[in-house]
Amino acid sequence: MAAVLDPPPTATARSTRPPRDAFVDAVRAVATLCVVTVHWLMADASWDGHHLEIGNALAHGHGWVATWALQVLALLFFAAGASAGYGLQGVPDAAASSRSGGWHLVARRLPRLLRPVAALVGVWAAVVAVLLASPLPDDVAWTLARLAPQLLWFLVVHLVLVGLTPLLRRALHACGWWTLAALAAVPLTIEALRFGAGVDTLAVVDVVLVWAVPHAVGVLYADARSGLRVVRRGRVVPVAVLPPRGVLLASGAAALALAALLVAVGPYPVSLVGMPGEELSNLGPPTAPVLLHAVALVALALAVRDVLARWAVGRGRRVVAALAARSMTVYLWHVTAMIAVVAFVLVGLGSRLPAPGGADWWASRPLWFGAFALVLVGVTRLVGRFEDRGRPAGGTAAVSARGRAPSTAGGAGARPARPRGRAHAAR
Repeated sequence: MAAVLDPPPTATARSTRPPRDAFVDAVRAVATLCVVTVHWLMADASWDGHHLEIGNALAHGHGWVATWALQVLALLFFAAGASAGYGLQGVPDAAASSRSGGWHLVARRLPRLLRPVAALVGVWAAVVAVLLASPLPDDVAWTLARLAPQLLWFLVVHLVLVGLTPLLRRALHACGWWTLAALAAVPLTIEALRFGAGVDTLAVVDVVLVWAVPHAVGVLYADARSGLRVVRRGRVVPVAVLPPRGVLLASGAAALALAALLVAVGPYPVSLVGMPGEELSNLGPPTAPVLLHAVALVALALAVRDVLARWAVGRGRRVVAALAARSMTVYLWHVTAMIAVVAFVLVGLGSRLPAPGGADWWASRPLWFGAFALVLVGVTRLVGRFEDRGRPAGGTAAVSARGRAPSTAGGAGARPARPRGRAHAAR
């Protein structure tokens, strides 16, 4: 049995509007921008007046290299884990994981998630209805309707992991970093069965298990930065100690090198996202290279956390603040903005897109990205209000560069710390 000790009370902890964790906000902002960028780089379609063909520009040439830099879903799950961890500050492990488990956290986040999703679904339902009533072939409507909702899988996995957070946190309090090793071993074992013994039925659970690793690191980070202590084997110790920068950099580099080695010698495609015509996708379900890539990303982010935190309260504060307020809207609508621009060029103007991968294509990216961004900003102004409703109090608190205090990193209000020395059993 481990006992959890609350950190000593501080002025910040007693505040009703505690500061946010600047590092977590910076990670979320950078990751959101990377996700938007990689999707906008994929824009490739052709229209002959009768048939709409959707491709992927990164499937041409060495476009796959961009996926290794920009496929950063692990950082979004890390930020979500930190947010959930901060949301449980001051809650005893036994209480957090009993009765409703962590689903009270899910219920707290649902309003902010469901309203933007409902707006997206409603708009796309109207668009499909208009397209079906137009002279355009019906397959145009159904092809487009399948694109935007593909982003919703992330939210489903996110909610599942948020619901499991109290159980993950309890295990992390008991075993610390060893919990992460055990957690990573499960999807790797399933992967070995999948490719070594042909057992494919279990692979689908890796959609949750692989992303549970960066999520759990986020939970552990939140507790470590909040000064949480536990009693293990009769000794009072920190719940976790963040490794030194050198260890994090070396671990990240090793994980990245191992991921590249697996791609080179194993059955995995070189792209970290699904590509047209490939029998195997590294994301559906996520594979061992994606897990190792996730470990590398989180380790490298933690290694430069002070740099990111200073950027978040300095030069990057406006970007971070804007994305903190509209991250869900940007995530849900950036593909729709891209589709609107591409459809206008193909159908409205009767033009063709530049051939992917060439010099002309790269030279035209700033112009295309500018058009995508202009539409996205307009859409965000129209539908962003759906993200405001249901936002918990404290979600607009100031940013803390150090990130040590209990935080509202994902919009969840933090609880005041209890007096030093009160222990909560974690059986």
